[in-house]
Amino acid sequence: MDFKGIAPFEINSKYRGLHIEKKAQSDKIIALAGNPNVGKSTVFNSLTGLNQHTGNWPGKTVMNTQGKYTYRNNNYIIVDMPGTYSLMSNSTEEEIARDFICFGQPDAVVVIADATCLERNLNLLLQIMEMTGNVVLCVNLMDEAGKKKIRINLDILSEQLGIPVVGTSARSKKGLGKLLDAVASVAENRAGAEPLCLIYSDEIETAVSMVEPSVSACLHESVSSRWVSLRLLDADDSLLNSLTEYLGYDIMQDEEISDNVAKARLYLAEKGIPPEEFANQVVERIVKTCENLSRETIIYEKKEYADFDRKIDKILTSKLTGVPIMILLLFGVFWLTISGANVPSNLLAEGLFSLEKPISNFFIWISAPEWIRGILVDGVYRTLAWVISVMLPPMAIFFPLFTLLEDSGYLPRIAFNLDNYFRKACAHGKQALTMCMGFGCNAAGVIGCRIIDSPRERLIAIITNNFVPCNGRFPTLIAIIMMFFAGTAGGVFQSAVSTLMLTGMVVLGVAMTLLVSKLLSKTILKGIPSSFILELPPYRKPQIGRVIIRSILDRTLFVLSRAIAVAAPAGFIIWILANINVGDLNLLSHCAGFLDPFAKLIGLDGYILLAFILGFPANEIVIPIIIMSYMAEGSLTELSTLSELHTLLIDHGWTWLTAVCTMLFSLMHWPCGTTFLTILKETKSRKWAFLSFLIPTVIGIILCFITATTAKIFSLL
Repeated sequence: MDFKGIAPFEINSKYRGLHIEKKAQSDKIIALAGNPNVGKSTVFNSLTGLNQHTGNWPGKTVMNTQGKYTYRNNNYIIVDMPGTYSLMSNSTEEEIARDFICFGQPDAVVVIADATCLERNLNLLLQIMEMTGNVVLCVNLMDEAGKKKIRINLDILSEQLGIPVVGTSARSKKGLGKLLDAVASVAENRAGAEPLCLIYSDEIETAVSMVEPSVSACLHESVSSRWVSLRLLDADDSLLNSLTEYLGYDIMQDEEISDNVAKARLYLAEKGIPPEEFANQVVERIVKTCENLSRETIIYEKKEYADFDRKIDKILTSKLTGVPIMILLLFGVFWLTISGANVPSNLLAEGLFSLEKPISNFFIWISAPEWIRGILVDGVYRTLAWVISVMLPPMAIFFPLFTLLEDSGYLPRIAFNLDNYFRKACAHGKQALTMCMGFGCNAAGVIGCRIIDSPRERLIAIITNNFVPCNGRFPTLIAIIMMFFAGTAGGVFQSAVSTLMLTGMVVLGVAMTLLVSKLLSKTILKGIPSSFILELPPYRKPQIGRVIIRSILDRTLFVLSRAIAVAAPAGFIIWILANINVGDLNLLSHCAGFLDPFAKLIGLDGYILLAFILGFPANEIVIPIIIMSYMAEGSLTELSTLSELHTLLIDHGWTWLTAVCTMLFSLMHWPCGTTFLTILKETKSRKWAFLSFLIPTVIGIILCFITATTAKIFSLL
């Protein structure tokens, strides 16, 4: 078959979203690439500001972030590629980055590198330069390199590479002007220099020359024919699939190309270079080039420039002290969250509930029917007021603290400490990071599972993320702990005891995460655990202002908006159940009576179990529903003190066993509505969403049943 007359990329390059739409023909598309933890997102945010939007790459669960900026009256669309260490298509992220650079037709590719470990970052740069010559190297974190006494001669590096090289400190916005100049020069084809071309051994160069002419004729210079020839000799099936998909035909069906590739591989084999050795020689050449470039351009004035980080890591990642320190930090974050959220939460509740009467009077003033006022004010508004006042203050404290740990470089250390445990559970080490994200919100944790390359291990992480308590379950756990277990302590000690028990519940959730991950990997999600590169980035001083803004805008308000969206309908349903009577009892009481026999078996009562069911849209409303049910009120009710609530619960038959079982069921039951919808969206499967609902629920029921039965047996002895 002869495809040489076909002009590729006219239609197929747009397929699956690789094509970025331009508003004007003069708009320029810029791809932003780089290793993880090099400040790529900081550069992206600094250039685009708020002119950005986020979604998924079509057909993939990997983030696609685009932004816009204007420079010298020209519009630029910048695409933030997934962070990768190479483009050898060993992961979904690498495949996406490679395919966009190949087929997305960007006008320039900006490679962000870390100045403190430039040699390692040059690996990705050289791979990209084999694909396209329209490259700018941005050596970021120059300020960090200066502190470590690392000097980089950017002019010599630029001369050696044949591309513009710009040094920046993106967090302080130093050097970004020069970067914009360099990007504009490359995008408008004004760079002028000849990019470095890697030259391999004579045998490999001969083999490439045997394949490249026929490949070049087929591709019409849309993609680097030399690079494609190398990949064909390497038998890169992933690239072949992408070429077929985006070109619309399989180039290996071209007889001339197929014959030339076969002859070139035979020639290499005769010269003692089989396919596996071919790949090794290509990688070895890239690595040696990186070493040579580093030797000629980088000066380490202080030999042990990373000595400080290593000394800290000996403590924070030690087998002896790593996990205890991690638990202590977790304790500290929870203590600050618990102690700091009480006052603003009460003030916010007072403010929101003070608006209830004026809103109610408005409905009376317009002569609205009482049932409409009841649904909208006593049902929907009061539920939303509860959710906002309970969720917002803890999230506004927890997310910035969590982001500070992330920004300082500690979160990868947590993954390192827990990697061995997850490996033993046949799960992915990155699951530790997604689990940590679940402490703030399980929906955010589920979205975070995108960082896991393996579909099998990503599913395990998604299904088990609900075992760590989210911000919405903290109020229930904290209130029960303080009423039934920490009430004897006073002042600061009460917060300490509450935090200690809450930390214990979290540790139990982590242990259950590992156990269920192991069970899933041995049953319905069998497979071999994948390996991954976990880089421990240098410790950095977090930027407090940027952290607060990012955590509030990107996480707190995002999660809160989702919670509000599902809590509003819940308020409507709760009001209906509490205000429609059948006989002498309302529907709420009838439902609770129906559930009571089963609830007693697991140490609860019908009202508690019903509260968890009705709290499906938002875990924050579980306690208010219990109060409303016990007080036979027609709307959500707030008691002024925990002692009043404690008395109410005791009067309705609560014991320490009821408290324990309620805490266990709160820790291990179905995900909330927001998380469930997120799971459905991320997995694109009703089956996995249903299993994510069923597995924690069944485990919660079993644990509560065992606890209640054991306690009853011991009470009889």
